[in-house]
Amino acid sequence: MVYAVLIAGLVAGVPIAIAIIAALLVFMGLGEAPYSLRIVPTEMFKGLNSFPLLAIPLFVLAGEVMNESGITSRIIAFASVLVGRLRAGLALVNIWASVIFAGLSGSAVADTSAIGRVFIPEMEKHGYDRSFAAALTAASSVIGPIIPPSIPVIIYALIVSGVSVPALFMAGVVPGLLLAIFLSGYVMMTVKVDPEAAAAAVPQEGAGRALLAGILPLLMPVFVVGSILLGVVTPTEAASFAVAYALVLGVLVYRNIPLRALPGIFTAAMRDSAMILIIIAAVSAANWLLTYNRVPNMLTDWVLGNVNSKNTFLIAVILLFLLVGLFLEGIAAMLVLVPIMHPIAVSMGVDPVHFGILVIFNLMIGLITPPLGLCLFVAEGVAQVGMARLIRSIVPFFLVEVLVLLILTFVPETVIWLPRVLGY
Repeated sequence: MVYAVLIAGLVAGVPIAIAIIAALLVFMGLGEAPYSLRIVPTEMFKGLNSFPLLAIPLFVLAGEVMNESGITSRIIAFASVLVGRLRAGLALVNIWASVIFAGLSGSAVADTSAIGRVFIPEMEKHGYDRSFAAALTAASSVIGPIIPPSIPVIIYALIVSGVSVPALFMAGVVPGLLLAIFLSGYVMMTVKVDPEAAAAAVPQEGAGRALLAGILPLLMPVFVVGSILLGVVTPTEAASFAVAYALVLGVLVYRNIPLRALPGIFTAAMRDSAMILIIIAAVSAANWLLTYNRVPNMLTDWVLGNVNSKNTFLIAVILLFLLVGLFLEGIAAMLVLVPIMHPIAVSMGVDPVHFGILVIFNLMIGLITPPLGLCLFVAEGVAQVGMARLIRSIVPFFLVEVLVLLILTFVPETVIWLPRVLGY
């Protein structure tokens, strides 16, 4: 009955948080051993009663302000100067603009929306297939939640006690850059576009001005991540600094955000934050029920009794999270599965930081896989090429990202080297 309610809700298009809450209420009221219905709202509020969670709406707000302040065009110009004259230059600018944007918003969906609105029509105008441009934009936006600052990293650190945010931040740097390099290699080997048309998209003059214009936006992740690494501020305090910095750039320096636009920006940030936080609250209540019924303990005992190889376990984890990523939003899947899988990974001898980045990377790939990939829907909404055509175009990028995931899985040094060098 409980699973029927949950599945029916998801099939009907009910938001996942509401479907989970409905299933919990049915279980609490109609289960074999009925519980008090008050447990559900109580556990939901407990799940949100966390100071570090304040970092989420603050980083979301910082991203919204950045999107509205004209910073996207400056990032694109900056990346164009760096890589625009190489083979498949405009495609490379798309990828490396996502790398830079990742350090500002930490959101893949924001990346797809902001960069896609500029790049998809621009790439088509210069000889690229429109569906390819949309697929590349969605695929490169996966870098956003991997390179710090990152909302999924903050949530993961909240779920798993003993894993520090700075360590996870630093652990995401090499995987994010590795993904950008592999995507760049793929487009350079496969893209065939008129060189003169592609070169026309690159600024011929004002390269120095473009580089200077990109400095102020690039300083934000340096200040935010650097202050956290130095122990000067907590992630929540750093997020508030990111908001202040973004507001100063948008309102006072670039003057692209009039004061009358701020209520709309704050409203959009509140809406997006509420979507994340209600999922956290609902899954917190579900996790209480699972823990109360010893489901994680039983699953841990079963895995330890039947899986005797760390590599076998990691392969199973990859397949599980890739499958779950098809149907569940990444943060929701993380909240459900990480409390169960993390203790098993530690028991198998997997480094906690390594496992955290693998989980995040794995679930972020789900953002570009049908039927529920959010970045896929955003890219299609911008490109208007039809979902079937977009899915065909994104398959090669999906395979490239899975290849990078396998490298990160079986070469742990790619993840844990930088945090260890920095003393985490």
